[in-house]
Amino acid sequence: MEREASREPLVEQIGQLKRDRQALILAHNYQLGEVQDVADIVGDSLELSRKAAAAEAKIIVFCGVHFMAETAAILAPEKTVLLPVREADCPMARMADAEALRRKKREHPDAVVVCYVNTTAEVKAECDICCTSANAEQVLQTIPPEREVLFVPDQYLGSYVRERTGRRIVLWPGYCSTHARIQPRHIEAQRARHPGAPVLVHPECRPEVIALADAALSTGGMVRFARETEAPVVLIGTELGMVHRLRRENPDVEFVPVTEQAICPNMKLTELQDVLWSLERMQHRITVPEQIRVRAAAAVQHMVSIAGQGDRPPTTDTEWGGRPTGATVNPGDDPATSAPDNAPADAASGAAHAKERA
Repeated sequence: MEREASREPLVEQIGQLKRDRQALILAHNYQLGEVQDVADIVGDSLELSRKAAAAEAKIIVFCGVHFMAETAAILAPEKTVLLPVREADCPMARMADAEALRRKKREHPDAVVVCYVNTTAEVKAECDICCTSANAEQVLQTIPPEREVLFVPDQYLGSYVRERTGRRIVLWPGYCSTHARIQPRHIEAQRARHPGAPVLVHPECRPEVIALADAALSTGGMVRFARETEAPVVLIGTELGMVHRLRRENPDVEFVPVTEQAICPNMKLTELQDVLWSLERMQHRITVPEQIRVRAAAAVQHMVSIAGQGDRPPTTDTEWGGRPTGATVNPGDDPATSAPDNAPADAASGAAHAKERA
């Protein structure tokens, strides 16, 4: 109770500044509970970016990690997108860079390049189409079956989709270190404590973990499952912040994390004080050079354009001829020479910053 009382002045200041600046606060499902509670919208990264683009607000405070705010800036370049903590980054997104991807594309010249939304703008600009954990299977079903797929950067999500579709997929050796901490023994132990409880895990988990679960779902899929389930207890295998949202929205269900170790230190960098400072000081603005933004936006929009098409493949191979339909590319543009000047220096900086603040 004392901690909640101590937060009240901060919450009031954030609310007032948000109204004064006519800003919108977005928080990812993995953010601290206190940050989720002051947000206007809580959701997954692409959902939040699309909400940012559709909103009337001109100032977006994105409580998440760098690639998420960057995606919002890609889709809404006319808006001011703020990342409260500059050092909040995604290590998996930094496991793929544009130059390495260009080399891999030369090794697989006929492959369709599918990139998880958890990538930098420069990497998105090198891809044919983006995907999310929710629609990765659907995206692959739109690609002609004879085409090889290069899947970047999450090897575990790629492996899961390969198993589901039987497609020929070249996997990039990236992974989410937080989901990699979830082990089969954690699920086995919680099943023993809660017999009969359904187990939901994120498809970023290891294959051997997914094999033990009742369902592999995106965070949005978990939200829908939680609303519809009649189970009194549900075991959750994803980053711990998700449990806060599920408990808040479904108080009659007991949500139990399969392990308390699944904590992303970068997601936990943003605290209420950082949200307040971001609004006060208008920091830290995330921008994307236009030549990169246009190409990255084409990959994202290509994904959006196929939503609702089910398993219908493209009618001609020209949709996969190297760039998505409608993409605008200046042959002289080299995204490797135009990195955003506000990108974090390295993926480890977030974890180091977390220790400093602990």
